[in-house]
Amino acid sequence: MQNSQFLAVFYMIMSMVAYQISASFAKQLFEVLDPLTVVTLRLCFASILVFVMFRSWKIIKRLPYLKWKDLLFYSGSVCLMNVLFYASLGKLPQGIAVGLEFLGPLTLALLSIQRKVDYIWVCLAIVGIALMVPWQDANQHNFSYLGAACAIGAGIFWASYIYFGQRVVRQNIGMHALTIAIALSALVMLPISAVHNPTALMQTQYWGHALMIALLATAIPYALDLMALKTLSKLSYGTLSSLSPALAAIAGMVLLKEHISLWQSLALVCIMVASIGVTFKPKSQAIEH
Repeated sequence: MQNSQFLAVFYMIMSMVAYQISASFAKQLFEVLDPLTVVTLRLCFASILVFVMFRSWKIIKRLPYLKWKDLLFYSGSVCLMNVLFYASLGKLPQGIAVGLEFLGPLTLALLSIQRKVDYIWVCLAIVGIALMVPWQDANQHNFSYLGAACAIGAGIFWASYIYFGQRVVRQNIGMHALTIAIALSALVMLPISAVHNPTALMQTQYWGHALMIALLATAIPYALDLMALKTLSKLSYGTLSSLSPALAAIAGMVLLKEHISLWQSLALVCIMVASIGVTFKPKSQAIEH
């Protein structure tokens, strides 16, 4: 594997670890704040974080000359992916929400297949996802069809985020694209949340928690994703993303004391093998867009 490929895979793994830890923290915060307020606070704090981290005031002069069509689609994908996922996380167990959300990038991976051997890795990922999701909960009171619809919708916009993320990185504006996307998302969500639950936004005792979630769920993973997308193909990104449910299960076990079943352990193996398999490919196919 080329060094650039190795670094891209490392960036993705670190991105998913940070995001799944943040999801566990967010689920705990739902006990005192509604999901819409949590995602709004997260985006607001994240927009400030990335603006300072990447010194995005440098891009202000270039704003009129950017390709705004791709940037707006990218920003919209970021916003809707977050809103719908948090809505599903508030109504579903974390394993089901993450598993259903993953249908988006997995579908993108299927549509991007160019080598016959890649079908093996994607099929292994599908098996892993099927085993990871606790389908038996569908007949229990803690399953919500609205939550499932939100999770699938989040997956659709996750696939859109991948696609437009690859187009945005070609504008050579670096991490400033992330600042623009998060800032626009925050500007859209802030008035909506202010109307929905204005008092919740002003409960400053929870701002520290929201700031930590913003760091782990937005600033760090999205920056790492953009760096990974410079090298990884849609197939590699989509299949490697199958690690997300596995990491969600591990985060749940460590932070929320959730139990991992035998079938979920088998799912971890399938997902790990699929992720490793799609990563190792001939150098001539290491970079494809």
